[in-house]
Amino acid sequence: MAKVTRDDVARLAGTSTAVVSYVINNGPRPVAPATRERVLAAIKELGYRPDRVAQAMASRRTDLIGLIVPDARQPFFGEMAHAVEQAASERGKMVLVGNSDYIGEREVHYLRAFLGMRVSGLILVSHALNDLAAAEIEAWDARVVLLHERPEAIDDVAVVTDDLGGAQLAVRHLLEHGYEYVACVGGTAETPAVGDPVSDHVEGWRRAMDEAGIPTEGRLFEAPYNRYDAYRVALDILSGPRRPPAVFCSTDDQAIGVLRAARELRIDVPGELAVVGFDDIKEAALADPPLTTVASDRPAMARAAVDLVLDDGLRVAGSRRERLKVFPSRLVLRQSCGCS
Repeated sequence: MAKVTRDDVARLAGTSTAVVSYVINNGPRPVAPATRERVLAAIKELGYRPDRVAQAMASRRTDLIGLIVPDARQPFFGEMAHAVEQAASERGKMVLVGNSDYIGEREVHYLRAFLGMRVSGLILVSHALNDLAAAEIEAWDARVVLLHERPEAIDDVAVVTDDLGGAQLAVRHLLEHGYEYVACVGGTAETPAVGDPVSDHVEGWRRAMDEAGIPTEGRLFEAPYNRYDAYRVALDILSGPRRPPAVFCSTDDQAIGVLRAARELRIDVPGELAVVGFDDIKEAALADPPLTTVASDRPAMARAAVDLVLDDGLRVAGSRRERLKVFPSRLVLRQSCGCS
């Protein structure tokens, strides 16, 4: 059977191939509703399938959005990637996902690969964007939106959560329960001091403790972001002679590791230890006990990032603050903090 072409569709619909193209691509020119219906009916009758490769070669852009995350195995990044994919689908785009594994060279590898494929734009969740990656973006004049994190190496549009304010909410809530102090499980020595959510979570913890006149010295503990390493760190913290009465964790994954360690050491949560996390991953509600945490609107953030990366007005003049879209944080109260 001969391949159905755009000319065949135009002939059956009684219009030009240009109008068929406008219908398929939803622009750049408007098409009258009656004409659009005729074109769509002809496409359906003939079983026409657009040649996306040819379209990409002609426009030098594909229907693809590149998304680079540190580690999609971590629930937070997996849920964020799914939200971006859904938002992109609503705009008629598909998403390519690459995992940097927190390694700068791997991040550059995916940047080059996706840009070489002429993606419509890049959404970048970068743990610590290095100068080489920033130079690569600049060289390709890429359309980039930073999501969740805003590294200093590149001054591009960013969509983030109010991480600092959310951490303060969580720690103030714990202190209002009457706990003598709140320990903090933060990041590692490699965690960037600026632009990283975990750094903001730690700073929010410090500010809430300072407001209450409670010292923080010796009460900040380093741990990787995942539950497995956090569990091992928590075993040391909770089995020591100065076990804290309450712990604020910079991620829910860490908090789940802390809950596991407490259960293994037969420490009652929240009777003997209160735990609060950050991110509100789906597992938080099913933790034992259910985890109090800080949430943001991930679907809305994903839609904002997709809309920005596809918007012709992305590269606008203005200060860094004007190019930053901040979504509010909210406290989700469950049982791990001592609430009934």
